[in-house]
Amino acid sequence: MSIPYSRRKSKGSVFERQLIKMFWDSGWAASRVAGSGSSSFFSPDVIAGKNGRVIVIEAKVSSSKKKYLTKEEVLQLKKFSEIFGAEAWIAVKFKNNNVKFVSLNNVVFTDKSVVVSEDDPFLFSFEELIE
Repeated sequence: MSIPYSRRKSKGSVFERQLIKMFWDSGWAASRVAGSGSSSFFSPDVIAGKNGRVIVIEAKVSSSKKKYLTKEEVLQLKKFSEIFGAEAWIAVKFKNNNVKFVSLNNVVFTDKSVVVSEDDPFLFSFEELIE
């Protein structure tokens, strides 16, 4: 049974707000991007920065140990980060509320998608991300 779109969207929005709070609580500035996912121009879900370091994040929630992203959305995040001059990261909140981050430099593309697995060796905790 699939989760209705509005409920999935709500879970994603709640996770984005959680990320914003995590950044602010750690002394970073952060903001959700209005219209991310619904604009004709790609924009990441979250932009965060501190002392000249800028991070753009595509945030996802998974009800399993893996999260699949389309190749297109990952390539759009990459392009945005290059134009913006920021590091590109994917944040995934897995089913056990475990939040992990992976740099686009460490994702593996298949023909159609990118998969982020909770067992991937290149995942970072929030604390490791902001160090």
